[in-house]
Amino acid sequence: MSALYETNFPELKLLHRGKVRDLYEVDGKLLMVATDRISAFDVVMPTPIPDKGKVLTQLSVFWFNFLKNLVSNHLLTAEVEEYPPSCKPYAEELRLRSMLVKKTKPLPVECIVRGYLAGSGLKEYRRSGTVCGIRLPEGLREADKLPEPIFTPSTKAQEGHDINITFEECIRLIGEELAHKVRELSLKIYKKAASYAEDRGIIIADTKFEFGLLGDELLLIDEVLTPDSSRFWPKEEYEPGRPQKSFDKQFLRDWLEQIGWEKRPPAPELPPEIVEKTRARYLEAYKRITGKELPV
Repeated sequence: MSALYETNFPELKLLHRGKVRDLYEVDGKLLMVATDRISAFDVVMPTPIPDKGKVLTQLSVFWFNFLKNLVSNHLLTAEVEEYPPSCKPYAEELRLRSMLVKKTKPLPVECIVRGYLAGSGLKEYRRSGTVCGIRLPEGLREADKLPEPIFTPSTKAQEGHDINITFEECIRLIGEELAHKVRELSLKIYKKAASYAEDRGIIIADTKFEFGLLGDELLLIDEVLTPDSSRFWPKEEYEPGRPQKSFDKQFLRDWLEQIGWEKRPPAPELPPEIVEKTRARYLEAYKRITGKELPV
């Protein structure tokens, strides 16, 4: 089992290394490469999770195609044979884990939709009965399904945690018309995807979308509905009132808390058992949603 921790494509122009993705510019387009890095508590682990980047990319490709009649997106192709000639020397490293996409101007907000009470939303609700300023019914338990999904945007942080904001603050950042448009689109996308996933045994508790502008056209960008950008719960084990088992990074977070790591660098090496169990969760999420084994 091999893993890609960091790309090295000297003939291509590297624009940015994120926690997981390396971003290159190729012939005026963007080449997004999902490595097998994994982060927790905003720190990148020194140990990769084999095939994780392939899961993120191939799930995103699946969802972009699934949702294309609802929302336009930035995907040009994920077939390496269709990439520009400058990418050819790196074809095998790029295969299954990269996308060639349109270059857009990303909106400065994360478009988060919550269908269940969990994470930072749960913490705020316990303090104030609200999530991002939205008043919720009294008496909700951890992991309860909300009466209706809610749009709870956040600001993008270059480092550390994104910051939850109210819809009014979102309007101030991107304008009223665009804020209403991304809220409506985000809720529609979530509802369609959540219904599909639930039929396949996965509850999408919450998720994060990103949008970008190409001229006046609004496009869905980045990754979509993956275990890194969403909270995926196995439907057959769902039981509100307690933390849920998950297909996302929660398993790794739980282990890191159990060993008493202080949630700041340096991060510990991950033992083989934790690596394999985390990898299995990503692969299972892919299989349930697409109905296929990941081609590795």
